[in-house]
Amino acid sequence: MGLHAGPRHRPLLFAAPAILDDQTMPEAPDIATAWRHLLERTPGTRQGDPLVIEAAHAQPQLRALYPFPTHGTLHFLRSAPPWREPDDLPFIACSGPPYKVYASGYAALLGEGTTPEEAAALVVAHLPTGTCTGG
Repeated sequence: MGLHAGPRHRPLLFAAPAILDDQTMPEAPDIATAWRHLLERTPGTRQGDPLVIEAAHAQPQLRALYPFPTHGTLHFLRSAPPWREPDDLPFIACSGPPYKVYASGYAALLGEGTTPEEAAALVVAHLPTGTCTGG
């Protein structure tokens, strides 16, 4: 029994987290703080798969995006809260190996990595041009 929708469900853009989770967990106010909370596993903040988080953080392009772990996945958002628009970036399903990388809303399986590092590289390879400049 999975906690998230699978590829059989109709594709949807990832809804802005503030719309989904504003009553459940306070969000970090900026990208750097969000990454720090995840890497340090700060109590009272969102948590995710530590190996996937470390692999994603090692990628400069992903480090420039807001990390958002939810329901066994690690999503990447273009900005920190407040979110007003859905995002359309690829994300990692953390239940690996293999680690699956999907287009937003499970619209398509983009690939699988045998390691978190391979999955993070797949996300980077599928980012829309101009998504971020690295950092």
